[in-house]
Amino acid sequence: MKALPVSTLRRVATAATGVVLLAGLLPATAQAAPVGGGTPVAGSETKRRADFDSRSGLRAAGAGGALTMRDGAPAASAERVRNLRGSLGVQGIVDIDESTGTPRRVTRLDGFLTGPSKRKPVSIALDYLRAHRETFGLDAAALASFVLRQDYVDIAGTHHLSLVQQVNGVPVFGNGFKAHVSRNGRLIQIDGSPVATVPGAVGPVKLTAQAARAEAVKDVFGTSSATVGTTPGGATRTTRFSDRGQADLALFLTAAGLRPAWRTVVLDTGYLHVVDAATGEVLFRQDLVDAHSADVWDNYPGAKRGGKQVTVKLDKWLPKAATRLEGNVAHVYSDVNDDDVANAGEEVGPSAGRSFRFPLRPFDAGDNCSARYVCSWNPSTPDSWKVNREQNAVQVMYFLGTWHDHLEAAPIGFTRPAGNFEAVDGDAVQAQTDDGADTADGLPDDRHANNANMFTPPDGIAPTMQMFLWNVPAFTAGNSGDSAEIVYHEYTHGLSSRLVVDAGGNHTLTSPQSQAMGEGWSDWYAFDYLVAQSLQKETAAAGELKVGEYITGGDTIRSQPTDCPVGSTSTACPGTTAAGRGGYTYGDYGKISPRGAEIHADGEIWAQILWDLRQAVGSRTAQSLVTRAMELSPSQPSFLDERNSILQADLVVNGGKLNKKIWEVFARRGLGYFAATIDAGDTQPVEDFSMPPASGTPRATLTGRVADEDSGAPVAGIRVSFSGHDSGFASDHVAVTDKDGAYRITGILPGTYPKIVAQGSGYDPVVKTITVRAGAKLDWQVRRNWASASGGGTVASFTGPDYAPACGPAGLIDQSQSTGWGSDVAAGGQQVVVRLPARVAIAELVINPSATCGDDPSSATGGYRVEVSADGTTWRPAATGTFTPGTAAPTPVALDDGAGVEYIRYSMLTSQGQDAGLCDPGQPGDVTGCAFLDSTELAVYGNKVQ
Repeated sequence: MKALPVSTLRRVATAATGVVLLAGLLPATAQAAPVGGGTPVAGSETKRRADFDSRSGLRAAGAGGALTMRDGAPAASAERVRNLRGSLGVQGIVDIDESTGTPRRVTRLDGFLTGPSKRKPVSIALDYLRAHRETFGLDAAALASFVLRQDYVDIAGTHHLSLVQQVNGVPVFGNGFKAHVSRNGRLIQIDGSPVATVPGAVGPVKLTAQAARAEAVKDVFGTSSATVGTTPGGATRTTRFSDRGQADLALFLTAAGLRPAWRTVVLDTGYLHVVDAATGEVLFRQDLVDAHSADVWDNYPGAKRGGKQVTVKLDKWLPKAATRLEGNVAHVYSDVNDDDVANAGEEVGPSAGRSFRFPLRPFDAGDNCSARYVCSWNPSTPDSWKVNREQNAVQVMYFLGTWHDHLEAAPIGFTRPAGNFEAVDGDAVQAQTDDGADTADGLPDDRHANNANMFTPPDGIAPTMQMFLWNVPAFTAGNSGDSAEIVYHEYTHGLSSRLVVDAGGNHTLTSPQSQAMGEGWSDWYAFDYLVAQSLQKETAAAGELKVGEYITGGDTIRSQPTDCPVGSTSTACPGTTAAGRGGYTYGDYGKISPRGAEIHADGEIWAQILWDLRQAVGSRTAQSLVTRAMELSPSQPSFLDERNSILQADLVVNGGKLNKKIWEVFARRGLGYFAATIDAGDTQPVEDFSMPPASGTPRATLTGRVADEDSGAPVAGIRVSFSGHDSGFASDHVAVTDKDGAYRITGILPGTYPKIVAQGSGYDPVVKTITVRAGAKLDWQVRRNWASASGGGTVASFTGPDYAPACGPAGLIDQSQSTGWGSDVAAGGQQVVVRLPARVAIAELVINPSATCGDDPSSATGGYRVEVSADGTTWRPAATGTFTPGTAAPTPVALDDGAGVEYIRYSMLTSQGQDAGLCDPGQPGDVTGCAFLDSTELAVYGNKVQ
């Protein structure tokens, strides 16, 4: 992969102090260079671009009945949803996807959707869909568009069907549906959010595959010299490139319907994109990055158990007379210059005959080296890593073969049909050891140390694993590839990425809770194996399972060990200041890391839950349930989604015998029946410790009215809904206010619901908690944000570069405090003009000046100016000032003049880094605020001028 010129880097993150790991071990405010490389600015590293999905802003009105099908029937009407949900019982789920208006998930946690059948699984699934076509909101053309992509049978005998929607042979990206049918023909679940209506033709394709790929590379500020390897073929015009990536046509859901687009996988950058085939606009972006006989160990060098080198055979993973470490499960080489090519001298051949025996040669590299935690190089001595280069590559080959075989075997069953990694299918793991060890005159630079990662593209394209040296002063001077726990953790990212997919086979672990579970799964599978093999001590005492024990010299890179039970007072389970002592619960989400929600920290909650499950049901049963649950996961699963999938897995493999025990495990950790999360992107879920209500529990009704906070007038069209859809009570617990602002929701199980949401176009969402009993009433006040894009606000003009789609000026009015407008520092600052949908008497202007787009806090706006206008031509000063250093939240700005305003001109004058003098001559200048200038949100409240 080619390095990036410094001038092309959009986002630069300040160098982290201490340890940085990508894709699985530690959080990274500055991530070491993953697949794709990049040239660092002094003292900092290339920042990976955040995932982006333009569909997240779509909101179909399916549940409210506004979405209609081509033949005129209402799509997924609330009444039909309620009727289906009611027929499924207390633990039934009918979850509507707001972007499509069609069900995201239909299932029961305590039973099946259909009875036994000897018919073909695909017929069972399609017949159910036809029988509930109107509930699913599908028109006739959409129903006829489904094509079976895969019928994968897991080791429990369950058929996992993936059906994509196609138009003239071109698939719809990410939408479609999956169905899961038991070995005796009972339908377990349907999920996937199919598109309600499809066009008769694909539409014009103006961009070539090469041009679309170029747009994808440009979007992540990358470079690539890859050339076309095969000419386009078939309806999808599939084009393969010399970097092993490819591009193919797809249809993508937009506000204007399905549009033709190119799906690209670029291995030179490590991203999957969907690029509009007419305009070149990026519609979707996904970072795919989140070793004959040999002397090896089973754990890490010096470990009390499995820490001594022993001679083993590699024959089952290498061909006869192998001259390098390449076989069906992996190709391992030392990518010491990080160009992702096995150059001369980077392959590892046998030491003699068919032997790959390279004894470890320990180093004395300081006080942190010992017989228990053996150092394998000296960070102060150039080229010292060469001494154990061959040994480390052989060790990684052994770990990869061992883990491939473990995951493939029962009861996990990560087999070829499931999408595992084998050369026979073109996707053996490409493992790069000592990655970048020779990038700084015989030593790794800051971007090639203290790291490990796994890049997992879709099935059929080989994944890449990178292992780095460690040079943290207080840690062991070791190698990631010498630790079983690290290699197994990274490989397991490949397992979860291949099993939790949409109907098209694209992995869907990109939301915060989904990514946190990815980290938790990786920790859990590794410890489950090491304990089962007696390589890791585990007794009744708490605090023995320490992630990163080898590299930390006996400590952990997590906040506490994985085996910490709830309520533990052990000093080994210290917890954190915000989360408290002992094992974590769902309510601790976002409280473990001092930076708030963070996938590695919050993944500790999931790993601890799964360890409780293992203790409750045993290792092999837990392996089966956890893996089968991945296969039953809907797209972008939350913790509650995955809890439900584990309950379903028990239904499939054990006849539901462990239902109560599983509920007890999750309820004890705060994932009880009334636990709530808006979706997998919710970083403030609410815990609950309740078991499910009895099936005959009487239902209640909730009524109320919604009024405008500023005018007091009733508001029509506001959607009131119960979050916690993952518990199965949201999709039918929804209503839209009438002209009088009134709503009515029936059929509610009595209980406390912590997240009920009122929201509508142009209005900021309001979240409340209510205990529902007979005759419950809840009134609301919502506030119209006149600047919001959903309410008609638009960006009329702006200065500076356009970093759309993820960081453009439209992010300033998207009603999200996590995305915003990112621009460049410039003399005189940058400005944006926002046009309101009507002339407004402004009661309050609120600005969130915080940094966005991966920049550090120094990029937050410091000095600012606000001007207003009635016509966009004549401007009046309204406010000027400087945000207090550290301001990173919505902040009211007092206006001198807010009367009769239709246009607002907001100027970001300086960054907080500039204001603090961090960019003055003589200063390091390595904070992002010296180059980039950001604000996250602008909101306008008041009344329309009549």
